[in-house]
Amino acid sequence: MINETHARELTSWVPGAESAGGEFPIQNLPLGAFIPKTGGPARLGVAIGDRILDLRAASEDGLLTGASEVAASACKDSTLNGLMALGPLHWHSLRLELSRLLRTGSDRRANTEPHLRRHAEVDMVVPASIGDYTDFYTSIHHATNAGRIFRPENPLYPNFEHLPVGYHGRASSIVVSGHPCRRPWGQLRRGGEPAPVFAPTEKLDFELELAAFVGPGNRLGEPIPIGASDQHVFGMCLLNDWSARDIQAWEYQPLGPFLGKSFLTSISPWVVTMEALAPFRMPMVAGPARVQIPGYLADAELARRSALDIEVEVALQTAGMRREGVRPLVLARAGFAQQYWSIFQMLTHHASNGCNLRPGDLLGTGTISGREPGEEGCLLEKTRNGAEPIELPTGEVRRFLEDGDEVIMHARCARDGFVTIGFGECRGRIEPPIACGNS
Repeated sequence: MINETHARELTSWVPGAESAGGEFPIQNLPLGAFIPKTGGPARLGVAIGDRILDLRAASEDGLLTGASEVAASACKDSTLNGLMALGPLHWHSLRLELSRLLRTGSDRRANTEPHLRRHAEVDMVVPASIGDYTDFYTSIHHATNAGRIFRPENPLYPNFEHLPVGYHGRASSIVVSGHPCRRPWGQLRRGGEPAPVFAPTEKLDFELELAAFVGPGNRLGEPIPIGASDQHVFGMCLLNDWSARDIQAWEYQPLGPFLGKSFLTSISPWVVTMEALAPFRMPMVAGPARVQIPGYLADAELARRSALDIEVEVALQTAGMRREGVRPLVLARAGFAQQYWSIFQMLTHHASNGCNLRPGDLLGTGTISGREPGEEGCLLEKTRNGAEPIELPTGEVRRFLEDGDEVIMHARCARDGFVTIGFGECRGRIEPPIACGNS
């Protein structure tokens, strides 16, 4: 799991790779897809310091000879799906070659430098063709906090402790960081009114999440055993599951979320691979007493490294804050290791009925929240469904998101003995609704 690519003493010759607080040191090497501002098709890249290595150009120039032939060839694609399908041995061969290419002392620096691009020279795009998207509900603290608002006597549904709850999301409306969030229309019922109205949502919210990209996947009808699940997770990114709480509340019974969720989902552009995350794997954090986990979701060896020590945070900047030069206000920070269910249990449960997962499918973790104040991963929790508004440095208050607000998410991994790595950012600004029909 831990190898030479994680060594603390490794440095890189690429500008910015050694910057204090930088997110993309040579120990990270996240993968993504971009379009040059000069035009042309999407290309794959790896983030290193202040630059992006163009993997198509590097492969065509013969710089990836140490990677497996198929991994090097996959770098010429416009999405990561081909590489995701190959499996851990090929992923490792590419990571090792990139590390040796970009580290200090590489004898191929002169040949590699022409293939580095500045971030300002490209537009990032969704890194994979996402065929299917499933969002889970795996934080017992989020489930309990939200449940107490609506069901104070019995906040946790009885199935939560027995299986990773999830719903099938809308893959076509997944966008990359920076894409605006248009306030959606939908049916909602205001308090005390007998019938719903069709109107723009009045309770627009974010959900602070991570997401896992599926690797090789499984054939239809063939489950993925829990002991093999980590061979099928390619990497992780940030995810904002934008939510219209009033639309969601009216429509979700009996079949679950629909238009209250499907209007937009934002992800960060860089995929931090599971190999990069290896130093930050750990046992699940002790929390509420757990019921007996079903056997198909239990693996003693994997359980010792099934959690990921990732700190996530979400910040808000309103239009008023921008006008006054006020920096974004951090609303919450939480540890992903507190989740009740791991990404590996999510994947195994998803495939347990024979559902076929395919390379590039996306599995959202659900809102990441903790037990303490300041660890609430959405406004529904933080404001208790609007009952306890947040006061901002400008004197503004927020119960839910308003037009012009911008939500910014970050994540990082830090551990003694290893270099800290980050995920980049996932941001989106709220735009007013577009007129809809005769409403």
